[in-house]
Amino acid sequence: MEESGLKDELNEVDGQIERLRRDVAQMREGIGQSWDGPTDPAERSMLLTNVEQQEALIDDLQVRREQILQRLGSS
Repeated sequence: MEESGLKDELNEVDGQIERLRRDVAQMREGIGQSWDGPTDPAERSMLLTNVEQQEALIDDLQVRREQILQRLGSS
């Protein structure tokens, strides 16, 4: 892949990471704010699982980002 294509892919990955981090922060904030409301343990567990899945996606995207940077450095 050419350098410009790699840079485009890097920008896309960076944007995805940023959006996911924002989403995770909002989800965690929502979970934290529900401390005084009635909570369903199953729902809370599902929300925490969703947060963990989003964080795993962020980790995968960061690995992909590093791979792209390595390819850019070697081109």
